Amino acid sequence: MPPATERGLRLPTQWLGVAPFFLFALFFLILPTAYLVVGAFQNNQGEFTFDNIAALSQPSIVAAYWISIRISLASALIGALVGLAIAIAIVRGGLPGWVRSATLTFSGVASNFAGVPLAFAFLATLGRLGLVTVLLGSLGFNIYAHGFNILSFWGLTLTYLFFQIPLMVVIITPAIDGLKREWGEAAATLGATQLQYWRMVVIPVIWPSFLGTVILLFANSFGAIATAYALTGSSLNIVPILLYAQIRGDVLHNPHLGYALAFGMIVITGLANVFYIWFRTRSERWLR
Repeated sequence: MPPATERGLRLPTQWLGVAPFFLFALFFLILPTAYLVVGAFQNNQGEFTFDNIAALSQPSIVAAYWISIRISLASALIGALVGLAIAIAIVRGGLPGWVRSATLTFSGVASNFAGVPLAFAFLATLGRLGLVTVLLGSLGFNIYAHGFNILSFWGLTLTYLFFQIPLMVVIITPAIDGLKREWGEAAATLGATQLQYWRMVVIPVIWPSFLGTVILLFANSFGAIATAYALTGSSLNIVPILLYAQIRGDVLHNPHLGYALAFGMIVITGLANVFYIWFRTRSERWLR
């Protein structure tokens, strides 16, 4: 009879591979978020208070949230529609294979291109002395004389579209790839037109993925600060810039009000991500 194997102490080596991820999430996401949430309900003496949350009802703060939501919605909706059109073209448009690979490669890079380099690129392109502005001016069309301003709502929205559209392409392409060819063949066999196939099959299937990606794009632009601050400075009163000024102490140094502003952003982006996960789960169920 073979001797009984002794069960010694086994180290959980299978967790070592994901340990860096959990440590990163703990120190750079969970703990800072908890610190901000706790600080939002404290005063300078460390006592519990709701004054910081109540201060979010100030007209200037409400206006900052409102313009941030508007910019995020505009860039998310426009970016989603344009990105969806590009994704459909490269997947089902019958284009050469290199067009798809080139588009996805560029989208993967451009979706992460933000901050000071992106702001400088748009100032050099569409600023008052930018390349496109000068070229159009030489043709007799002054975009600034017709109301355009890079340091405005639509200027910042246009800048955000540079990374919103590629991000939409990267995320929605797998959903379009999941549309089975058999569905189109079955619809054609049953006598459905191409318009009916898209209206009754394609749109209902990719609709959850589309809505989920719109919400993700909204959260992506709502929390962006580096591009907005480098492009507009303090001329556009959006929440990330207001939060940065409050914590840095440009006017009134009240870090706990800044924590409350951050808490409001966490709530909005958190809800957006919850809806994104929900829509993503529904779309994956359809595409299995």
